[in-house]
Amino acid sequence: MTTNSNTMINPTADQIAQTKKAIENYYISWICHPDKREGVAPFYQMHEPGESIRGTVMIFHGFSAKPMQMFLVGDYLFRNGFNIYQIPLAGHGFVPPDSYWPQVDLKPKFRDPLREEARKDAVLDLFLSNRDYKSQGQFQRLTTFQKMALIGRIIKMAPQLLDMALAIERPNDPDFDRYFTSSHLQYLTDAQERLAELDAMPGPIYTVGLSVGGAVALGLAASRPDRIKKVVAYAPLLEVSNEINERYINLTGPLDLKEFSWENNITFPVGCLTAANRFGAFVRSDKNRETLEKIPTFLVLTENEDAADLKTNQRFFEQLGGKGKGHCYYLYPASDLVPHPMVDPTEVSQGMTNRFWKSLYQETFRFLTTGEVDADNMSNLEEAPDLPPIPTYS
Repeated sequence: MTTNSNTMINPTADQIAQTKKAIENYYISWICHPDKREGVAPFYQMHEPGESIRGTVMIFHGFSAKPMQMFLVGDYLFRNGFNIYQIPLAGHGFVPPDSYWPQVDLKPKFRDPLREEARKDAVLDLFLSNRDYKSQGQFQRLTTFQKMALIGRIIKMAPQLLDMALAIERPNDPDFDRYFTSSHLQYLTDAQERLAELDAMPGPIYTVGLSVGGAVALGLAASRPDRIKKVVAYAPLLEVSNEINERYINLTGPLDLKEFSWENNITFPVGCLTAANRFGAFVRSDKNRETLEKIPTFLVLTENEDAADLKTNQRFFEQLGGKGKGHCYYLYPASDLVPHPMVDPTEVSQGMTNRFWKSLYQETFRFLTTGEVDADNMSNLEEAPDLPPIPTYS
């Protein structure tokens, strides 16, 4: 398998202009939309005609976040020879999330009686009506014990919901379409539309993403192996972090329980998390995995994972064929204190930030250009001298 990407490409002025026009048409459709979400504009960084490039990188942020979450890694790659396209996840450019973000919903004939039943339960009604609270300015997330208690209460109230949740969790369960409508594949179709905007741009396309964006980067590559040459997935959400979380979102999503985004305290239906989880299962399907075996992939994981299931991601890497098939892998040990959102050095999660972000960016560059990763550099606070230095960001 050839993985070296040091060949430089020289796009013409016309190819660059066509690409910019296609992306700007998408931007105009966003800026003119009455329900646009401020600060979630798509944006690009492109080299001028006459400048050689290594290819174009499509970058996808994490669930409920914004493209700026990935700005620094994109800027580093741009400064070192790549064109960059920063892309909002499907629907994330608009609010309210109930109307625009991919979601799994119970069909009304099942949903309405269950909601009515839940309203009769004083405890469940409190959660359903008042989940979107803040305490002293800080959102309080449910603990594992609270989730377990809520799961038990819902099943006691409506045992049939357990069968419905299992229809979500089992691959290709025929009862899923009986109970639910789902827009989870919008994560893929929207990304495919963004890829089409790069049709005029010559050279390889690479996909890079965090969390749900990592799953999108993988899913898009699986759908277009003819166009996408490598994938970098930071903590991809191929399955939520544990069975309790999975059961929680699959039971509470149909009842319209709300969660808070960390971005400007936007509330979204838990059914949006259900859709993200289901899209992860789609990416893990045999057909997509077999295609991805042939596309060099760099998975970056952390033991301090609280969103994406670590064992699922590790198993996925092995199913791709591991290092023997040209793939790369790195796991931050717990002692490195690297959280799930590992890309932006200013983002705090579980009281942690990624102190090794500079080496993460450098190894992303190394992988995209050579297909190799220096694992020893990944937990290095100093910059590797054999790779482009990190700019000073204020």
